[in-house]
Amino acid sequence: MAVTKVYPLKTLARKQPTVLIICGPEQNGAIGLVCARNLRSYDYEPTIFYPKRSLDVMYKDLTIQCEKMDIPFLSYLPTEVQLINDAYNLVVDAVLGIEAEFGEVKEPCASILTTMKQIKIPIISLDIPSGWDADAGNPEGIYPEMLISLAAPKKCALQFTGKHHFIAGRFLPYDVQKKFELNSPVYPGTECLVEIKEGKPTL
Repeated sequence: MAVTKVYPLKTLARKQPTVLIICGPEQNGAIGLVCARNLRSYDYEPTIFYPKRSLDVMYKDLTIQCEKMDIPFLSYLPTEVQLINDAYNLVVDAVLGIEAEFGEVKEPCASILTTMKQIKIPIISLDIPSGWDADAGNPEGIYPEMLISLAAPKKCALQFTGKHHFIAGRFLPYDVQKKFELNSPVYPGTECLVEIKEGKPTL
């Protein structure tokens, strides 16, 4: 939904509404697969790069769902970054999440991040930008144009300098919000996410 709000089909630079979704092997990769499926439902044309597939049954099921929706999977990520810039309108970063050990990025994720740092089209990061520490951030990491915080912003979101920061957390039960003292935003109407337009997020 955040993608459709900021990058509606009619505003995309290319005639074909192509989106590249790069998925890692853990939870953020699974979220990327769900993102691809939903974007396909809204008439975007996602392509998935998922080089290290999880053996988890749920992740396998998500992969099958994408395949059944005729979403193509890349066998490799072009190292010539201009090929990515020319072929896609957007890149969704679903490589590494908060579960990743900061500073110990292994292959194939290390090479992916090297490529992503050179991408010129907008990058949308899910939960935290890949390669960032959830608390400290990473001044050497990628800098997405959009950050979509899941449940609540992580401390590294204080260092986010992109154009759009959304929080998607309406799904959190009240007792969870109370337990972790989350200062959740007010979601108007039936909205499932809100954009922080000014200032820093409240953590």
